[in-house]
Amino acid sequence: MEAPNSFKTLKADLLSGKYSTVDLVDYYLSRIHAFDGEIQSILTITDEIAFKKAKKADALIKKLKAKAFAEYPLLGVVVGYKDMFLKDGVRTTAGSRVLNGYVAQYSATAVEKLETAGAITIAKLNQDAWAHGASGENSDFFITKNPYDKARVAGGSSSGSAAAVASDFCLIALGTDTGGSVRQPASFTNLVGLKPTYGAISRWGVIAMSSSLDTVGVIGKNIADVKQTYDVLKGEDGHDSNVRLQTKSFDPGKKVTIGIPKEFFAERLDPEVKTKVEEVINTYQQMGHKIINISLPHTKYGISVYYIIQPAEVSSNLARYDGVRYGKDRLAFGSEAKRRIMLGSFVLSAGHYDAYYLKAMKVRNLIKMELEKAYEKVDVILAPVSPTPAFKIGEKQGDPISMYLSDIFTVTANLTGTPSVAIPGGFSKSGLPIGFQLMGPRFSEDLLFNLGQKYQAQTDWHTRKAVL
Repeated sequence: MEAPNSFKTLKADLLSGKYSTVDLVDYYLSRIHAFDGEIQSILTITDEIAFKKAKKADALIKKLKAKAFAEYPLLGVVVGYKDMFLKDGVRTTAGSRVLNGYVAQYSATAVEKLETAGAITIAKLNQDAWAHGASGENSDFFITKNPYDKARVAGGSSSGSAAAVASDFCLIALGTDTGGSVRQPASFTNLVGLKPTYGAISRWGVIAMSSSLDTVGVIGKNIADVKQTYDVLKGEDGHDSNVRLQTKSFDPGKKVTIGIPKEFFAERLDPEVKTKVEEVINTYQQMGHKIINISLPHTKYGISVYYIIQPAEVSSNLARYDGVRYGKDRLAFGSEAKRRIMLGSFVLSAGHYDAYYLKAMKVRNLIKMELEKAYEKVDVILAPVSPTPAFKIGEKQGDPISMYLSDIFTVTANLTGTPSVAIPGGFSKSGLPIGFQLMGPRFSEDLLFNLGQKYQAQTDWHTRKAVL
């Protein structure tokens, strides 16, 4: 059999009896056992849980037919979770040996919502330890490979989530996006990656990295699947006090104004990435949308601001892993975790707080106001996701600054709490995926999905698969 390429295909196949949900789980597990030894996207396989859930799904389909999918919108959808998400009774490590062997006592709200909607958990996925990284090379267990070129990274920190979906080990995966950690790996693996509005999805039960920046993200094969997953996930749960879901209405048939920030094209942009993003801009222009150039001058400080605020919050959140309450051995922290803990402690110290942390918070506010002003002129912003396609494993390991600059185009959405969707935009001459991102005002996810679907209707980039 062949894995379904969308929720729509899955539903049709299950209703027609082309295969059962149990067959589907068996198929995904066979692919995992055949190929993940090389890709290394999975930390824990939950096969018993998956088969138990699949049998229940088949019984529901047999009994209710199409009505089963109305009651359970994600029925039969096989999902994997970045190992930041707690799943009751399953090992959860955050990609770190500090938590190796820790078994969660409850499930994250995001996990509960997907499972309640009928989704089937098949695996916990590899990641940069504590979500610190832009390549997947900082996992304490192993490096996840890019299915399109196994000598290259899959992106980070949600490396396993992107690689698993691209490898057909599951149909959808959840990750976390703190500075681009869903969008960048999605872009590197020809997938759609959603970073939602801060406060749209509860983070209850998701191990915290940087509390004012973290968001639950979705990685899938197409916009429609990601939207449907987001619709299940969004909303209050009574646990995360930051969740205040709102809706931003729009006319789906109206032509929009798309802003192109000149600062995102000025430097550090690979020529092939620039060419592909410009082709995307031309496609939208040919659809009748208005394209205007805009300036976001303070965004050039975004990466510097991010790497002051984020380590400061990391140093606070990782303090709980003291070997007493959580974590077997705090000495097991990897080099990147230690680097961020020390940097965060430094910028929060009495002698440096005003010079670094306070100043960074002021600039963050300037970037936020600048973006709000831009959205008075444009409906959305279109930009690259990453300065380059996927880079080779080890290429940037000796240069942390170069690695940090991988997030230069994505951190703006996190610093401002606004949504962004990474969308496949083509391939380099060597066959590496290249993505672009659509950014919008707070709670404009539906507008971004609408524009993303219109683009995907004009192209077939998202339908191309990696050959393992």
